[in-house]
This record gives sequence, C-alpha cells and structure tokens, in this order.
Amino acid sequence: MRGIATIANIGAWLLVWGGLCSAADLSGNWMAAVSLGDGTTRRTYFNLKQDGSRISGWIRVRQFYYSIAESSGGPGGFTITGSMKDGNMDRTAVFEGRLQGDELRIAERRPDGLQPELIAHRAPDGEGVLPARLPPPALHRVPDNGLARTPPMGWNSWNKFAGRVNDEIVRGIAAAIASNGMKEAGYVYINLDDTWEGERDSQGTIHPNNKFPDMKALADYVHGKGLKIGIYSSPGPDTCAGYEGSYGHEAQDARTYAAWGIDYLKYDWCGARAIYSDSEMQAVYQIMGDALLAAGRPIVFSLCQYGRADVWKWGPQVGGNLWRTTGDIRDRWDSMERIGFGQNDLAQYAGPGHWNDPDMLEIGNGGMTGVEYRTHMTLWSMLAAPLIAGNDVRSMPASILETLTNREVVAVDQDQAGHQGRRVWKSGDREIWVRDLSGGDRAVALFNRGADTAVISLKWADLALPQPLTARDLWTHSGLKLQGPEYAITVPAHGATLLRVQ
Repeated sequence: MRGIATIANIGAWLLVWGGLCSAADLSGNWMAAVSLGDGTTRRTYFNLKQDGSRISGWIRVRQFYYSIAESSGGPGGFTITGSMKDGNMDRTAVFEGRLQGDELRIAERRPDGLQPELIAHRAPDGEGVLPARLPPPALHRVPDNGLARTPPMGWNSWNKFAGRVNDEIVRGIAAAIASNGMKEAGYVYINLDDTWEGERDSQGTIHPNNKFPDMKALADYVHGKGLKIGIYSSPGPDTCAGYEGSYGHEAQDARTYAAWGIDYLKYDWCGARAIYSDSEMQAVYQIMGDALLAAGRPIVFSLCQYGRADVWKWGPQVGGNLWRTTGDIRDRWDSMERIGFGQNDLAQYAGPGHWNDPDMLEIGNGGMTGVEYRTHMTLWSMLAAPLIAGNDVRSMPASILETLTNREVVAVDQDQAGHQGRRVWKSGDREIWVRDLSGGDRAVALFNRGADTAVISLKWADLALPQPLTARDLWTHSGLKLQGPEYAITVPAHGATLLRVQ
C-alpha cells in the first residue's frame, strides 16, 4: 500500500509540475544588461508575445531592431528568428533561449556557434522601444566648409584597438606621430572611433565614458603636439558598437564637439537604418552637415555609410568632405584588393574638398606582407584616397614607417589638382593606372595582382601618353633610363611599381 501511495504522490506531483510548465508564459518585455567596463551598460531587449506555440514581437540588440519572423518551441526551450530590412538586403538574427524561474536565458546563434548566454529580466512595458521617428528635413545644399583641400591624413583607433581604445592609448599615439616623422609627412588627424561615448545628462549633453575622463583635456594635449583630433558618432540612436548616437541631438552634439576642440567627425549610418530608409540618407546626413557649420568650429565631415545610395553623387551637398565607398576593409590581401581596384568608376566624383574613401589603411597590422602593404599604399595614393593609418604607430617596424611616410608617394596622394587615378590598361592580373598631377606630371602605377612575378611593359602610345622626358621610381627613389617607345619592369607577386613621369 505504501508503494501505491508513493506512486500516486509522484503522479500528483507530475500533474502539478506539468500545470506549472504549461502556465509559464514568455510574454513580456525582457531586458538583459551587460556592463561594458567603461561606465556604460549595453541593454538588449526581447519584447515577446507567446500565443500557443507561436512567439511574436521584436528584438533590439546594439544598433539592430528586428521583428520576430519565425519561432519554435516554448518556455522550456525556444528559437526565434528576427528579421530587418537593411538597405537592399534582409538581415536576420537567430536566438535560442529558455525560461528559468523569473529569468529569460537566451543566446544568439551565429555561424561560429552560440554566443555567451544573456540573462534577461522583465522590464517595464515601453522600455527599449525605438524613439519616435523624426521626419527628415527638406533637401538643400549645405555650404562648403572649405576644409580637406587634399585628402585627409591621420590615424584612426578602430582597426587596431576597436573597443579597447582609451585616453592613454590616444595620447601615446599622438606623441608617437608627433615625433616619428609621420606628422611631417602629413598625418595630422588623431581620430577616436566608436566606444568613447558615455551617457547623456538631464540636459541631453553627451559625456564620454570613463575611458576618456576629460575629452577637452585630451584635445588640448593632441593640439599641443601640433596635431588635430577627431571623434565618431552616428545619426541613429545607437552606434555600431551599441553606444549613444546623435539621433535628435545633432546640433547639441556638434556644439559639444566644438567646445571640446574636435576637428573631424566620422559619422556612421549604423543605428539610423532602424529608423530611416536609404532613400532618406541624404536628408539625414544633411542635419549634421548644417549642425557642424553652425557650431562655429572647422570640423571635417566624414560620411561613413558603406557606399550605399550612391553617396558620391550627393556627399558634397550635405557638407561631406569624404564618404565611404565600400564596406569595412580587413587586413587581408583579398579585402584590400577587392576594395581598392573596385574604385575606378568613381574617379569623376573626387576633387579638392570632396573625396572617395575606400576605408582606412591596414598597413602594419600584420595580415599582409611588406610587398602587399606597399601595393596598398600605392593604390590608395593613386586613388587620391584619405590616408588614415590604423596600426599601432608606437611600436611599428622601420619598414612600416617607411611605407607610410614615403614623401614621394604621399606627394602623389596629396597632389593639389585632386584628380583620382584611373585604370588605363589591364591584361589578366596585370594592370596599369595613370593619375594626372598638377604641373603636367603623371603618376603611373604598374600592379601585379597575380601570385607569381610578372613583367609589365609600358607602351606609351598604347596608354595615350607621350613618351616622357624623365621618370622616377618613387619606391626606390631612383631615376629611370627611358629608351624607345616602351619600358618594361619586373613586378613581384601582389606588388606595385609607382613612377612619376614628365
């Protein structure tokens, strides 16, 4: 009898437990807070509505705002797929989770596996929703700010340091550039990328996080080295890394930057895509263009929106001095090659004050060979591209410093005429590009994109060039003996030769 009673008790317990499980409900506004170690907190929201076996709602993580398009499972274990429109593509994110007591435990599933689990708790309804949409203004032309008559040169924190950048690193970079010859070569902008941002105060003023205790003092230090300082923001409510953007605070932020002594702003589309379409991009960037002019300090305006919406056609109209033409570069030959050699059709849009930007330099970060880094520098100089170094200039080898500071190569990039080079000949992996320089000179670059050494012949007539009087190899700093209607040179695999001809 005791055994029968025990079995009955277990059965009753199972019925109660089953009832509790079936009563559990995922519905609610869930928030996971993660301290980033810099005085800021990243909040991720899961606004869920459970209807039987179906889960609907939305997800907000960093700059992304997804609507739940697919779901399976329930409180004991579920999967949800969020979807959002991002320009001309659909972006998705998949999360796996479970309800454990009063906590929602959930992790994003990426191609490389599940990410660290987040622990979310119920938050008040309405918390985490996107701010109200502000209608973009009518279009008008923002006056030219008169800056960046040659492509900007400097340094940016992202490629090497990403979210690890802090006040100490920036001061060290500025000191190195001021003393190692880079400043004399033209590298003057010391630019902070994402993750400097803290919270806004009750008046809406943005403050840096605790990695940057005094932004005005940092700017004064950089200026004291004879350099300029740049900063980063987004026209959306969130930056790429999930920090505070400038949405609805554009004029206020521009005034703050001016008061700090900022000389350059990189403005990254990121979180704005959750509110605006690409067709509204020009008007959205125009807001900050106007704000920077009104702030009363000369600030270079760098548009970072990955070449979307044909930005080169309207960048100058919003006050832009340079605009990204591609997605992010990586420190790999295939990335640099694809981006750099893909710029040929944009040459007509470059000129003094307004530059195509194929992204920052990866020279010295270790993912390419010395030959490939020279090709990187050669190609960017032929493109009249901004030369924004992204390596740790405090400890680079002499060979990397030499590549970055080759005065004759830099002079091609900084030529006052501002003409972007063009491809004039191609055969397989071999290419020749020509750039018209002020005073009648031309820069001629011979590229070997192949995996083996190749001989490239310059036939002046085939290039519609007169036979030059003189030529100089800008990497070997030597004059060339020109005889007859053509010139042949051996170029290493993934290498480049850069000539200046008269």
